[in-house]
Amino acid sequence: MATNIGMMDSAYFVGRSEILSWINSTLQLNLSKVEEACSGAVHCQLMDSVHPGMVPMHKVNFDAKNEYEMIQNYKVLQDVFNKLKITKHIEVSKLVKGRPLDNLEFMQWMKRYCDSVNGGLVNYNPLERREACKGGKETSKKCMPSQASSKGSAAAPKVHSSHNARRNDASSAHPSNQSVKASKPPSPVPVYDAEITELKLSVDSLEKERDFYFAKLRDIEILCQSPGIENLPVVAAMKRILYSTDDDASVLAEAQAMVSLHQKEAEYLGPVAEKSTDEKENSDPLKRKNIVNLDVDAVGISTLSPKQRLSDATDVHCSGSPLMTY
Repeated sequence: MATNIGMMDSAYFVGRSEILSWINSTLQLNLSKVEEACSGAVHCQLMDSVHPGMVPMHKVNFDAKNEYEMIQNYKVLQDVFNKLKITKHIEVSKLVKGRPLDNLEFMQWMKRYCDSVNGGLVNYNPLERREACKGGKETSKKCMPSQASSKGSAAAPKVHSSHNARRNDASSAHPSNQSVKASKPPSPVPVYDAEITELKLSVDSLEKERDFYFAKLRDIEILCQSPGIENLPVVAAMKRILYSTDDDASVLAEAQAMVSLHQKEAEYLGPVAEKSTDEKENSDPLKRKNIVNLDVDAVGISTLSPKQRLSDATDVHCSGSPLMTY
């Protein structure tokens, strides 16, 4: 069973028309838009169709209009996910807003999951199961006229076949009526609805992309404010780009100049620092040699006898002053 699938999976490339056809045929509904299922009741019944008896349908509200009512449906759905150990995250805050893209993506996942459970083939009576829900009977009644009209349209050719001759005679008798009907342009409303839906999807996609890159920039800003690196020239150059208010290419050039200036200063100060290091290393052996000599002299003096120390002191005194004559 597919509980977690990647965004590049084929399930996320299923179109809205196929999703709507699957929902309406499985649950005997009459949805025209995917976002009409944002209340969460449809999701609960879809899970009930593949796991009969797992969903407490008496807690599902098909008449949910407010967000707090929709959230209760999603709580029921989350409980079912927990029982089945499904780790799929439900973004309730986005789904209850009725955004087309978010609802489409979640419904694409639902279709993939339901198809993975016994191929989605389960003997299920959606109308009977929906009667236990709040607002379920009303929802079923709303869908009945559309289903009846579809059945009537299927049976219409049989009834109308006996009247084809009469219609042909009437049409030949009134050619002006045909010309008037043909001159009427088709209604452009469905075309506009499709364009509006496409625009909504593109806007939602752009908003998600904007939020993604804004979060990345915010993370970079927090990193640049770290105490250990906030004073580095590279970080200063990055802040120069982040906090620039005008759309000018010179901002990038200034940031690059800041980094290159720091590199030149480092190259200029490098030999001096190396020379001072070498001098320090050369002076260290001399210091150690003088310390060793003093230690040796002190040890030698301590080993002399008192008479030798007195004679040495006398020699030093005599060598330092002229001989006295009596």
